[in-house]
Amino acid sequence: MGLALAGSLLVSGSALALPAEHEIQRLMLAVEESVEAERWRDAAEYLNRLQQLEGQKPPEYLYYRGQVMARSEHYNEAMSALENYVAGTGADGKYYTESLKLITTIEQARSGQASGRGTAEADQEPVAEIVLANGAGQDGETVAGSDASRQSLVRRMNRIFDRAGWRRNPRLIREGSTPDVHYQASVHNGEIQFRESRNQEGGGRKLTTLLLPVYGISPMIEWSCENATESCWIYDPRDGSRFLRLGNDRDQAEVLANTLGSLIRKMQAPNSGS
Repeated sequence: MGLALAGSLLVSGSALALPAEHEIQRLMLAVEESVEAERWRDAAEYLNRLQQLEGQKPPEYLYYRGQVMARSEHYNEAMSALENYVAGTGADGKYYTESLKLITTIEQARSGQASGRGTAEADQEPVAEIVLANGAGQDGETVAGSDASRQSLVRRMNRIFDRAGWRRNPRLIREGSTPDVHYQASVHNGEIQFRESRNQEGGGRKLTTLLLPVYGISPMIEWSCENATESCWIYDPRDGSRFLRLGNDRDQAEVLANTLGSLIRKMQAPNSGS
């Protein structure tokens, strides 16, 4: 499943008057206070506002993001944030020990989730908006409605792949240029095939076909983005491992995860259209 922090809270007029570096510090203080008071929904909203701001964010932003994402059971995104925090700060980080412990807790929770055992308490308040594999895409095209055929979903995925390919140097994006990693999707006999084209260091491109059988897997596709590798990842619904590598564009990754989930639902449904 794809996940985005709740974005319903708009920046207030007083906040707009602050220079970016002061607004970042103000929101970080608000996040810290919300987490200490266990007001998780407030913390998620403040983190979302921080994410939309230009400017250098303190390392603790990643720790708090990982903590809130873990509370919302979006474990891949939480793990990515915490790993980036530990890698960036090392043992000198303010929350180094807490991050390592939380990473272990997430591993245990993911293991329990995979075996069908819930890890969150039944009465736990949702702390972030969970974006499931349905809904409309960026350009308003419905990707999960009953009228969307398999082929229309495949075409939409391929348009996203054309825009969201991963480049070793994202600053060299030019009209018509070929990404270092690019995918082309197709559907055959109950499985989705991803034809991966990847630049080789010595020149030329390597072609690989990745297969995703749709029966018996969850259509809730998880994804995450990380600044450390300037990449977004679509995770394999079979085991939660990294599957498809995209450029570092959260919006494109979210729409692609939504569309892939819709395609899986469509293919799993009996007598679904082509």
